[in-house]
Amino acid sequence: MGGLRPTPSILRAYCLSTYTAGSITVRIGRPPRGMCSRHADIVMLSACNPGGRRKADGWNERMMWQLRRDLAGAESCEGEGRLGRVAEPLIAVRMPLARALRLAARYRQNAVVLLRGTQKARLLFLPGCEPISGSG
Repeated sequence: MGGLRPTPSILRAYCLSTYTAGSITVRIGRPPRGMCSRHADIVMLSACNPGGRRKADGWNERMMWQLRRDLAGAESCEGEGRLGRVAEPLIAVRMPLARALRLAARYRQNAVVLLRGTQKARLLFLPGCEPISGSG
């Protein structure tokens, strides 16, 4: 995958971020607010900044356009992940987790956010991007 190996400080940033799309607002480890269905899985994913490496805005916009094209026909909603002043666009999509993970891998993402009904939101790292131990 070639992605970033999340340190404790990077993992902490993921967990402190707020993820929103449509009426849904969530933080990792907390139940989502605004979920309409208790039984549907929703995956939040992005195509920006592959491997945790900052790319130019124009490049990120093109990748998000391609992701939207790949999601055509799926029930989805635009949103963002935000920590303070830093925000990255994302799309919340209702689809099988395996397909969402394949898309995230295609766009070289480190992780996705999984919302499973009213359970606590989970941060799922893609293979090769598991957190490492040590000081952040």
